[in-house]
Amino acid sequence: MISNTSFPKYCNILVGSVNDPGVSGKRYIPFSAYCSCSCFLRPIVFFLVLLSASPAFAQRRPVRELAPGVFYYFGDELQQKSANCTWIVFKDYVLAIDANYPWGAEEILQEIRKTTDRPVRFVFNTHYHHDHTFGNCVFADAGATIVSTRKTADEMHTYGQYEWEHGSEYSGRNIKGFRREFPTLTFDKQLVFDDGVHRVELIRMGPAHSSGDGVAYLPGEKILITGDLCVNGNPWGNNVADPNADFDKWLGVLETMAGWDVKIVVPGHGDLGTAETLRLQRLYLKDMLIMVRQGIKAGKSRQELVKEIDLSKHGIYGKNKVSNERSIGFMYDKLSGK
Repeated sequence: MISNTSFPKYCNILVGSVNDPGVSGKRYIPFSAYCSCSCFLRPIVFFLVLLSASPAFAQRRPVRELAPGVFYYFGDELQQKSANCTWIVFKDYVLAIDANYPWGAEEILQEIRKTTDRPVRFVFNTHYHHDHTFGNCVFADAGATIVSTRKTADEMHTYGQYEWEHGSEYSGRNIKGFRREFPTLTFDKQLVFDDGVHRVELIRMGPAHSSGDGVAYLPGEKILITGDLCVNGNPWGNNVADPNADFDKWLGVLETMAGWDVKIVVPGHGDLGTAETLRLQRLYLKDMLIMVRQGIKAGKSRQELVKEIDLSKHGIYGKNKVSNERSIGFMYDKLSGK
């Protein structure tokens, strides 16, 4: 158990229960096992090649200052540094949001050092998926404490184990030489960092994309960092394959966050957005959910729904046919119990 006064130098306010992460002996096969298959990767690789040729993609700056002391790293899908990262420079330390892969974390640390000489003391994992947590070891070696919701820490010990064992298959790089690093500061509902200049509220919103989903909200700057509850303009509409995803609650979470006082949304992947980005992500997922449920009720097969459901009207979310078919299939499997 870590008390709320364990980090007085860094956190003036720590709200909510703070617990040691639990460990379970169960083993699960998460969405990553499916993502590694060549039938999925080949079309995505082709899509990324096309994406790399886009002038807009080539002109993206890897780091932007969103507000004084708040920086955003644009995840590089082509180099397998795919997850976006945000960091907040407090008076005495830095809080980073999401750890990327180890090689991405190394690059992010270099970028952080270009913006401040203050140490990175905390890294918040928005959820347990590999592209957001495998870089934890790099940050830990730099002196950071890993932070997450208690449920995300639990998932890292269970579902995350399979991801680590098969990490090289879907990361495209060898993870040997790196190690897993788990959260040691966890919370149930909310954890707040406030030094009088910046206030960052870490809030559990799951189950949605995963069971332990958490977000970072900066009320002063009106910035919301969503993890994969929302993506924007990356090669897929979103990943719905997590075994603990709750589609209906996910829609509710997106609707709730769209009602917050937000000017900038930092998604888990892709371009910066606004509250409208949350609404568009919700409409895409809602449309898919309605049509899959209708198809199941009508007695249609997985293959039939994958071929019939058209999500192309949803712009950047629905333009990747391969991704749509994959997501429709996973949603069918979960809802039908097959």
